[in-house]
Amino acid sequence: MKRPTTFPQLTLRYLSDLSKNNNKEWFEENRDRFTFELLEPAAQFVVDLGEKLLKINPELQYFPRIDKSIFRLHRDVRFSKNKTPFKNNLGILLWQGSGKKMECSGYYFHLEPGNIFLAAGMYMFTKEQIKVYREKIADPSKGNELNNILKKTLKNEKFKLGGKTLKRIPKGFDVPYKYAELLLHSGLYIYNDQVRLTDFNNNNIVDFCFGVYKKISPLHNWLVENIA
Repeated sequence: MKRPTTFPQLTLRYLSDLSKNNNKEWFEENRDRFTFELLEPAAQFVVDLGEKLLKINPELQYFPRIDKSIFRLHRDVRFSKNKTPFKNNLGILLWQGSGKKMECSGYYFHLEPGNIFLAAGMYMFTKEQIKVYREKIADPSKGNELNNILKKTLKNEKFKLGGKTLKRIPKGFDVPYKYAELLLHSGLYIYNDQVRLTDFNNNNIVDFCFGVYKKISPLHNWLVENIA
């Protein structure tokens, strides 16, 4: 008999309840739920997914702990108008590169009530990385290489390209350049925000996510080779 799926369904239930009771008192009273419904299932997911992704990215890094692969729920409210102490989402990252976690390319998993999405790439380049990125794009060979990866991957209508934040081409670059559109990015990632909970009902969630990540891994690989 097939075992019932508990992740992410059980974790979503916890996050939904947390969003309705976003205060420290409720969190402490339900700390066992945090451990058994979110932290432990998330840690196991990191391990299981990481083992599969190592098949295509042998140097991938992942650690099933908070502040490593599992993003913390506690919010920094010091400079925010929103004073709720906790996030109502679970974020998970498995990354690859020589720098700090958030300065590397990686595979991201996001879970919150009503919103599940998977992504691969780099959310935001550092100042040094964006210089390197623009130099790569300005090189016709590298620009063409990246363009072909994006063009092929984005043929799948479920995938979208993120990281475009600029409205004008940076100074010093030829505007009519064939791949100038890519210079408008301060980060570069492909994501699928059309994931539904029903996608996991008859599928192993690790297998499902691996299937998505494998399709968008060429961008991750390009970023690791050229930027991260």
